[in-house]
Amino acid sequence: MAVKENKGYKNSMFVDLFFEDESAEENDIALYNALHKEPLPKGTKIQKIRIDDVLYMNFKNDISFGVGGKIMVFGEHQSTINENMPLRSLMYIGRAYEQLVPIRERYKKKQTYLPKPEFYTFYNGQEHWAREKVLKLSEAYKVQDDEPMLELTVKVININPAENHELLDKCPVLKEYGQFVDMVRKFQKMSDSDAYKHAVETCIRQGILADYLEKKGSEVINMLIAEYDYDLDIEVQREEAYTEGLEKGTELGKERGRQETFEELIKKKLAKGKSPSEIADALEKPLEDVEKIILKLKESDVE
Repeated sequence: MAVKENKGYKNSMFVDLFFEDESAEENDIALYNALHKEPLPKGTKIQKIRIDDVLYMNFKNDISFGVGGKIMVFGEHQSTINENMPLRSLMYIGRAYEQLVPIRERYKKKQTYLPKPEFYTFYNGQEHWAREKVLKLSEAYKVQDDEPMLELTVKVININPAENHELLDKCPVLKEYGQFVDMVRKFQKMSDSDAYKHAVETCIRQGILADYLEKKGSEVINMLIAEYDYDLDIEVQREEAYTEGLEKGTELGKERGRQETFEELIKKKLAKGKSPSEIADALEKPLEDVEKIILKLKESDVE
């Protein structure tokens, strides 16, 4: 199946490593083998599957490919984990099957055989999350009475270097990707104005994704800028939902708003090494309001 890139979408570095780059197929096979006891035979080819739709707005951090009679669906989260991953995965796999199963096959009398799906999310955010956890679609059902007729599970694996998950030793490229993200954050916390550039240079010197970063350094920096802008957009949307909820008094707005308060947004930006003026610009808030919150946070830390 020919895979056409939708230019309206921006890809994350994760998507580039495991879908777009010339080494992506090799990386996918390495990750598959790390997740399974039986490795794929040498010479195995993968079938890339691109899902472009409204599920992902304008930014993609999910990939899928077919191999060995299966569809592997991989996602990455660098911010707060999305506990709706089973729902998103359900919608995702439906789109994938629409592509893979011809219309005529769907109406044959005999059973149409499907590739078996597997769903994984790799988490490397800064908030605490379990080393490994399984999320189930059935946990979202309003009625919890008996065995669900429709189930979907997503395995969430924490790939932060500090967690030292055994998968990382089995898949060096995933391990080095986690180390690179960790390096970016270290420079951000130092309020380095060229955090991405310096993270790239440091990782090359230390042999972390060195070949990839030497080849695509400037592209990686652009991907990181787009990625962190996207995370900020999501946070701002939550903050706007909170404000809207207060103004309108709607329960829906209040519930969405509780997810991220203005104070929490500022705290996150500080953790990423942003200055008060940068935070004010990003959140479109008066600098003096941001500085008051920062002062409050510092005082609470002292207490």
